[in-house]
Amino acid sequence: MSNQHFTTTILVDQTPGEAFDAITNVRGWWSEEIEGGTEKLNDEFNYHYKDVHRRTMRLIEVVPEKKVTWLCLDNYFNFTEDKSEWKGNKISFEISRQDNKTQVRFTQLGLVPEYECYDICENAWTSYVTQSLRSLITTGKGQPNKKEN
Repeated sequence: MSNQHFTTTILVDQTPGEAFDAITNVRGWWSEEIEGGTEKLNDEFNYHYKDVHRRTMRLIEVVPEKKVTWLCLDNYFNFTEDKSEWKGNKISFEISRQDNKTQVRFTQLGLVPEYECYDICENAWTSYVTQSLRSLITTGKGQPNKKEN
């Protein structure tokens, strides 16, 4: 496999603390269907989107105002043959200052072009990070997946 892990970066005017608070408010930018803790070291949470995607994550690194890293413990896609995709992947949010702005660098270590889900996942993460997370940081309101009835 290549080393071309998926990454995307945003720059915002808010502080690293505001970016960190938004990142750990996963229900505010990714999905209202999140169950479990999303803020502290060793918190675990479950995500699901209809019958298409389910996943369990653990926070393995939490450095306020600097970094949050999730480990994918379990994952299911209904559209891939390889059911191991994402298992063991790390998702990292690195926060830094860049010319009076705050940079958030999102990387999914393990999400590479060889994955069956790469195109779909790349598009989804790009939207969640560059639109919904950015909006949560800058306006206090993201565009997460809504809770199912």
